[in-house]
Amino acid sequence: MKFAVKAWSKSGRARVGSLQLGSCPHLSIEIETPALLLTTRKGLPVFISPDLLPSLPSPDSHLLQFSPLHLYAEFFMLYLSESSFAMGFACSMEGLSTKTISNIGGLHQMLGLQEYGFAAVPRDSIVCLPEHESSNKMGASFETPSGRRLIKPVEYMEMISSMKPNLYATLADEVPAWVSEKRNKASVDRTVRWLDDCLKLSTTGGAVFGSIVGGSSVEERERCAQEVARRNVSGYWIGGFGLGESMDKRSAILNAVMDNLPEEKPRQICGLGLPEEVLQGIAAGIDLFDSTYIYHLTLGGFALTFPLDRIQSSSDSQLSDKGSDNTKINLKATVYRKDTSPVVDSCNCYTCLNHTKAYINHLLNVHEMLAQILLEMYVFALIHNTHHYLAFFSSIREAIRDGKFEQFRQKFIDSRRDHLFVT
Repeated sequence: MKFAVKAWSKSGRARVGSLQLGSCPHLSIEIETPALLLTTRKGLPVFISPDLLPSLPSPDSHLLQFSPLHLYAEFFMLYLSESSFAMGFACSMEGLSTKTISNIGGLHQMLGLQEYGFAAVPRDSIVCLPEHESSNKMGASFETPSGRRLIKPVEYMEMISSMKPNLYATLADEVPAWVSEKRNKASVDRTVRWLDDCLKLSTTGGAVFGSIVGGSSVEERERCAQEVARRNVSGYWIGGFGLGESMDKRSAILNAVMDNLPEEKPRQICGLGLPEEVLQGIAAGIDLFDSTYIYHLTLGGFALTFPLDRIQSSSDSQLSDKGSDNTKINLKATVYRKDTSPVVDSCNCYTCLNHTKAYINHLLNVHEMLAQILLEMYVFALIHNTHHYLAFFSSIREAIRDGKFEQFRQKFIDSRRDHLFVT
């Protein structure tokens, strides 16, 4: 993996970078940062099948994020449901063997996505959340689809080695904002120790991102960043966000971390999803973000519609009877029942080029609610939302290159301030 900063904002730490992934013989892609990593289920972007992946902007959509622990939990549930009682539990577990996945050639080969990059992170931001009260000095505890599980560094690295991601974050002891000072300190001590364990156990060629935690404590964040920066890592994964911290206090925490990290290495973060949060992270110097925001938006039946070329202000702070708050539309609203226009007129995504608001509204409101109908709606809505959010990141990069990031950010915040908690 290679990373280089190509442009800086006129003031502040926002930057445009180039991330080259080439650790596998079949993969050589370059992704501009700040970038969005697509959240996956069973190794694939949520609701989007491999045949529709090429409809998303390339190469912006070619970096996929997954949690090894969550992925194994999903495989476990899948094999358990498909195995007959006669075959027994042992057969189900056999399908989860790290050796089996390794022999296949890792996720790239198993999923047939040789032209895509995979980034592994300790937790899945949707359903594989850290359980700080159950973590201990041996390992980190997570809530997964198959129950709570304590994962040790050696187990985590076995998963990493078998799946062969292009980059991975080391195991971390993430804690919410309200924990005690003693618990916060322990989380940093454990995370640094597990970083050393992961480095010793590493047998994969993927780039290592050292995990940084510390909750809402500026002092512990600084200490953790300093310790991780001393290690031989390719980048940094900043965890512990989206777990109850105040957005107003987040900038001080982010700045405390960035002050202690070298500028020439990429920074990835987990837990910042809203556009305002993304802009806050980019202003602090973050390069890579997850996409759980558009996942939740899609499940709610919403589609992103905010303008990408210019940010307009509006006094309409609530969803109107037209199902719109000028940033997104509610595709379930009855006003779209006979609307034959695309979700966004100027959008060239697969959904907007092939389907209308009326059709997606029908899929959402059909009373039978068949699984296939729901799946189609989610596919169409998520393709649009993913396409739109990737374009949002492209607009941010353009604003940074043009020296207008601060103006872009402020205009966007001014236009969206009243809508921040509507989602």
